[in-house]
Amino acid sequence: MRGDDLRLDLRLEFREAIFGGEKEIKINHLETCTTCDGSGAKPGTRPKPCGTCGGSGQVRRATRTPFGSFTQVSVCPACDGVGQVVEDKCVTCGGSGQNQVRKKLKITVPPGVDSGTRLRVPGEGDAGQRGGPKGDLYVYLYVNEDAQFRRDGINILSELKVSYLQAILGAKMQVETVDGTAEVNIPVGTQPNTVLTLDNRGVPRLGNSESRGDHLMTVNVDIPAKLTSEERDLLEKLAHIRGEATGKGGIEGFLGGLFRS
Repeated sequence: MRGDDLRLDLRLEFREAIFGGEKEIKINHLETCTTCDGSGAKPGTRPKPCGTCGGSGQVRRATRTPFGSFTQVSVCPACDGVGQVVEDKCVTCGGSGQNQVRKKLKITVPPGVDSGTRLRVPGEGDAGQRGGPKGDLYVYLYVNEDAQFRRDGINILSELKVSYLQAILGAKMQVETVDGTAEVNIPVGTQPNTVLTLDNRGVPRLGNSESRGDHLMTVNVDIPAKLTSEERDLLEKLAHIRGEATGKGGIEGFLGGLFRS
C-alpha cells in the first residue's frame, strides 16, 4: 500500500519569492520501522496469515434472495484488510510497522513563485505499508506583502515621490529596486501619475528565470502647502513670465495648475 501524501504551508518573504533559493523546513511523517523493517512483528518472528480471511484481506458473504444469489465483499474486520496478523508485536512501533518522525528537509524554491504555487517533493510523504512506496510532500507557498513593493504578474509596482522642482526641471534620482539601488531619469515637466519603467527589474518568469518583468514606478509630485518668502518670490516671477495670474488660489493654486493628471 502506497503511503499518504502530505501537505505543508510555507510562508515566504517578498524577495524570497522573487529570487528563490534553498529553504529549510520541518515535517512530521511516518517512516518504516527500522527494528522490524515494517513488518510490525517482533524481531525473530513473522506475521501470520489471517485466519478469518485466509490472507486475502477480504471477506465474502453470500446472500440468497428471490431474485438470485448475491455476494458481498468487504474488508476483513480481523486484519483491517492487511491479510496478516501480528501475534508478537514489535516493541518499537507497536505492531504498526511505522514510526512518527520529525525531520528537517532542504527544498529549492524556484525564482518567480507566487502565492498559491505548489511544489512537489517526491518520496517525503508517509511511508507505505508492507513495502509499498512512499507518498509525496506538497508544499503550498504564500508570499508576505512588502511595505515598498507590490506585484502585478511578473511586474513590480512602486511609487516614487519627487519634489515639484524635480518634476519641473527634471532630475536623476537613486531609487530602490528588488536588485538594490538604481538610477532613474525624471524627464522635464513630469506630470503626477506618470509611470516610469525600469526594464528587466521585475519578477523572473517561473520556469525561465532569464526572462524578467519590469519595475513600474508611479510618480507622485510633492506640492508644498507652505513656502518660504524667497520661494514665493521666485514662483511669483515664474508665474509672471508664464503670463499666469495666481488669483485666488495663490501660488499653491498656480503650482497645482502646473501639474494636471
